[in-house]
Amino acid sequence: MASIMTNASALTALQSLNATNKSLEQTQARISTGYRVSEAADNAAYWSIATTMRSDNQALSTVQDALGLGASKVDTAYTAMNKAIETINAIKVKIVAATGASDSDKSKIDVELKSLQAQLKSYADGATFSGSNYLSVNSTVASGSPSAGVAIDGKIVSAFNRNAAGTVTLATIDIKVDTIKLYDAAATTNTTKGILEGVRLGTTGLRDNTAVTPAANAAIAATDGYAISTLSVKGYSDAQIAQMLKVVDTALGEMTDAATVLGSDKKQIDLQKTFTQSLMDSIDRGVGQLVDADMNKESTRLQALQVQQQLGIQALSIANANAQQVLALFKS
Repeated sequence: MASIMTNASALTALQSLNATNKSLEQTQARISTGYRVSEAADNAAYWSIATTMRSDNQALSTVQDALGLGASKVDTAYTAMNKAIETINAIKVKIVAATGASDSDKSKIDVELKSLQAQLKSYADGATFSGSNYLSVNSTVASGSPSAGVAIDGKIVSAFNRNAAGTVTLATIDIKVDTIKLYDAAATTNTTKGILEGVRLGTTGLRDNTAVTPAANAAIAATDGYAISTLSVKGYSDAQIAQMLKVVDTALGEMTDAATVLGSDKKQIDLQKTFTQSLMDSIDRGVGQLVDADMNKESTRLQALQVQQQLGIQALSIANANAQQVLALFKS
């Protein structure tokens, strides 16, 4: 049936052309943005997952920065600790040299000891990075310590975790500052003071609250003690110097242990940095698989749709032209 009121062919051609134009707009949007899912309307589930994971990746990027900062703090302390160990070794050599030496030589050695002790303090005070110092501390209660002389742990954010229920937690790498500190300005007892300033028993070499520094050339007593930071051989007897050697050797062992702890922390931070970067890359790949457009596929689809669009326009033109043929029925 021929009708001038309703052109069914034109309506069909128009619907087809509109569908082609809509698909063409979608494909052009994918090509211009690079995303197959760029908003919730494209695919609500994928968009929601991708948005959450992108947010988590930003948090992981901050964790990566925190690990980098933490690595610098630990590396600074590790470097200073190693230099301090070298200096303690030099002090040990001087103590050995003082054994059996004359009073004049002991006085000269004592001058060298004072210089080395000052160098130790300089290393510890200089081991500061971004306001943090793990070797020379001031663990007052006001600074967050549970009690004066007990240094709080250094905390480095190491992980951002989200469990299956969506709960977010942070993990940290804890630096046991109280076990590696060399000086503590707030400490008042030998056992809470740092490795270099706590007075140590000459018999065991360990920091002890009963230890008291004896007078030069005094008789040996069970409570005789010496601190690395105030050690002096001037006027002291060989028996006392032997006790000093025990003290220095024990302190050296504790510093070696502290350097081992810092080295282990440094290695852990480096491993966590590598893992975090790999995790971020993995999340990026996962999000990409969900929302990224396949540019090869979309470019091919674009060309096909452009052809369909041209054919649709041609079909609509033909359908409209068919209506003009009705006029021929009324020509005389």
